[in-house]
Amino acid sequence: MLELFITFVKIGCFTIGGGYAMIPLIEEQVVNRKKWVTQEELTDLIAVAQSCPGIFAVNLSIFIGYKLYRTRGALACTLGTALPSFVIILLIALFFQRFREYAIVNSIFRGIRPAVVALIAAPVFRMARAAQITLSTMWIPAVCALSIWLLGVSPIYVILFAAIGGYTYGQLLK
Repeated sequence: MLELFITFVKIGCFTIGGGYAMIPLIEEQVVNRKKWVTQEELTDLIAVAQSCPGIFAVNLSIFIGYKLYRTRGALACTLGTALPSFVIILLIALFFQRFREYAIVNSIFRGIRPAVVALIAAPVFRMARAAQITLSTMWIPAVCALSIWLLGVSPIYVILFAAIGGYTYGQLLK
């Protein structure tokens, strides 16, 4: 339990950019190093965490902790994930007003932004491979993303449509 908590505290401490930026760190620690879950399980847990209300990183940590140690594991992972962010945000809130006018602080934030995009993009490609997305099925995530981005379709409708489509497709294969 302590190892679980400490692992998620480390992940929480070194993640800039939110829950999706945590995916590479979670994957490295939970799948590659600790081998607590497989890549396929992580992909499934990510899908479930995305479809649940709430903070993605917390949802994902709850599911991983629950898989390993049930309720106690879920609590340990949740606290480990949320505690560093809470402390960091509290410190930033206390001191940011004093430093935000400095050019170097603005430059640092401009430099961090592209790195955050890369942290989010890298697991997308790994998840696509783990979800067995091929050239013939690549249109599905592309249409979903474009629907959200260009047409303003709510992600809720995309998730519902995908669930209904997946169920229907599964029934047709029986």
